[in-house]
Order: sequence, then C-alpha cells, then structure tokens
Amino acid sequence: MNKVQSWGSIILFCILIFGFGIVTLVSPDAEYSKTENRTLAQMPKVRLQTILDGTFESDYEEYLTDQFVLRDSWIALKTTVERAAGRTQINDIYFAEDDYLIEAHTGTFTAAQAQTNIQLLAQFAEQYAAVFGTDHMTVMIIPNAVDILREKLPAFASPYDEEEYLTQIETALAEVLAETAAVADAEDEPASVWFDARSVLSEHSGEEIYYRTDHHWKTLGAFYVYQAWAAPQGFAVPALEQYEIETVTDSFEGTIQSKLGIHTVTDSIELFRNTEEPAYTVEMDKSGELLESIYDYSALETKSKYDIFFGGNNALTQIRTQAETGRKILVIKDSYAHCFVPFLISEFDEIDVLDIRYYNQELSALISEGEYTDLLFLYNASGFAEDTSLTKLLY
Repeated sequence: MNKVQSWGSIILFCILIFGFGIVTLVSPDAEYSKTENRTLAQMPKVRLQTILDGTFESDYEEYLTDQFVLRDSWIALKTTVERAAGRTQINDIYFAEDDYLIEAHTGTFTAAQAQTNIQLLAQFAEQYAAVFGTDHMTVMIIPNAVDILREKLPAFASPYDEEEYLTQIETALAEVLAETAAVADAEDEPASVWFDARSVLSEHSGEEIYYRTDHHWKTLGAFYVYQAWAAPQGFAVPALEQYEIETVTDSFEGTIQSKLGIHTVTDSIELFRNTEEPAYTVEMDKSGELLESIYDYSALETKSKYDIFFGGNNALTQIRTQAETGRKILVIKDSYAHCFVPFLISEFDEIDVLDIRYYNQELSALISEGEYTDLLFLYNASGFAEDTSLTKLLY
C-alpha cells in the first residue's frame, strides 16, 4: 500500500510539473497582460550564438514565466501564502504602512544599463545646453516612492541606492557643463540644468503624492514640483486654489498590485484644471486629427485608468495653445510626465511631448526643425535607469 501511495505521489508530481509545462508550450501565447499592463515575453528564436552565450536560456526562462498556464492564479496563490507567513516583501514589492505597495527596485540603480544611461544623458545635456542655454533646459528625474516614502517601509528595508543614483546623475551633468564652460573660457560657473525634484517631494512626503497600488506619482506630487520649478522659469507661481480638482475615479488598481495578483485597496485619480487655462488642441503622432482635450475619459472604463492622461503612451503628442507667450517646449519623457504636462499649457504656445521609446525618427532633426525655445527631460528614476532606448538621444 505504501508503494502504491509513493508511486501515486510521484505520478501526481510529474503531472503537475510536466503537465503544466506541456500545456504552457501548446497553448497560444498571450502578447499582452491587461492585469499587469505590460507586453509579455514571447518564444525566443533558437540560434547557435544565443545558446552559446546563454541569452536563449535566459530569454526562454522569462518566456515560460510570462506564459505559464493559469499564471495569474498561481501568482495570487503565492502572494496569499507568503503574506500569511508574515512576509513584508514579495516579488520585490514592499507591503508598507497605510496600504502602500512600494517597489524596491532591487539592483536597478547599480546595473550596467543604469550607468550607461547617465553617460548618455550627460552627453545629451552637453550638446543641447549649448543650444538652449542652461536657463531654458531642465533635467528632472523624479524619485520613486521607495525613496520618498521611506518612513512607510517595513523594518530593515534599505532603499538607499536610488538616492545615490540621483546624486550620480546630478554630478555627471555638472561635470560636463563645467567642462563645456572651461573650453569656452567662460568667466562664470555655468548654471545647472538639473532640477532637484527630490527635495521638493520630500517636503510633502506626508501627503498623498504617490499612488498606493501603482508606480506613478499622483497629480498632487506633479503640482508641487511644477510649483517649485515655475519661478526659475519666469512663470507665475500657481497656488493650489487656482485649480479645480476633479476626482475622476476612486477605483484605480495599478500595476504594482497587479504584479502581486491580489486586490488590496483602490486609488483615486485627480485632474487639476487651471481656471485660467487657454484653449488648446492636441494631435497624436501627426495623425491630422485634432482633439480638444488631453484627457481620454474612455480609459476609465479599462484596467489602465492612468491612461486618462493622453490615452497612454504615444511617440509624439503636439499641443497647440492660445497662451501667446512666444515660447515652445519639447518634453522628452516617460509616463511620469503625463500628469505634469497639463501644468505647462498656460505657459507655452506649443508643447511637443516625445516618448523616445516609441519615436523612430532622428531626434536631432526634430530639434533643429522645431524651433523650440525650451527643453525638458522628465523621467522617473527607475524608468530612466532601465530604459534601453536612450541611445536615441544622440541621434
């Protein structure tokens, strides 16, 4: 009887291990996860070179992880079991105070790509600070919640890599601009293109400036940074009372929560409407279709409710306003800029919003032909560190 039970256990184990693997391989591959709001890994092509250098094995492991049958259910079960065991960090996500789910970004800021991106940005700044002047070019790298909301993290969390990484970026930018000034035999030390968003957000860390379930900052956080940035740019410094704040949903469940496969709390999304905002039109990717709003309310009916801003990521969004200020800005960005850009509408006649990850034309041609007066580079820290498309900055 014991032998029968043993063989039964072995057979059941083989069915679970190999059966699910076989079903995964024969099932159609999903291209996109609506739950996690990201593209899923696809079956890598078999090449001798990728097998020899280990790339195929790594890509294949990622493919199996993304395409495993009943993947979402297994993730939810794993999270539930680990939470029951008292774990406060699962899948590189902290379960923090006040129901915050905060990504740890372990290894992100010390990786080779992160260091490469600092050098690419420094070369870009060196090239275009000479074009725009340091008073019309700004680099904002917005810190993530793990850096600003440290007091909410579990005991023994050590979120210090990001702070050091931001310092490295600031230093690299200062060094290349100092070298440029030295070559030009400038008398005065050059002004920096770096804007310290970290110090601004740290002053408001007790307020709701990040989503609890998503990796983005909230519009309130973007407002505080814009407010601090406005005066050095020569803009009127807005007061919070100048805006009508509209809560468009209180049922947003973001990408961090989705990675855990469970439901915790829901977030609200707020839009800040300037009561003195000029009229404007919006054109996406030079489609020729002019829209009257940057907000896509249909996104509120989907999982990706944050896409209410611009309908999500587009290669090039062009906003034409009736501000009549004589200024035109190019914003090179990731999705953190989506809730920041609306604050620019009152100060620029034209706002071109470029996502270089999806833009396949020469950036240098766009800048030379665009007749921009200002340039803003706005990314979140982890997104900047991980972006593999930043070589396009130098094209």
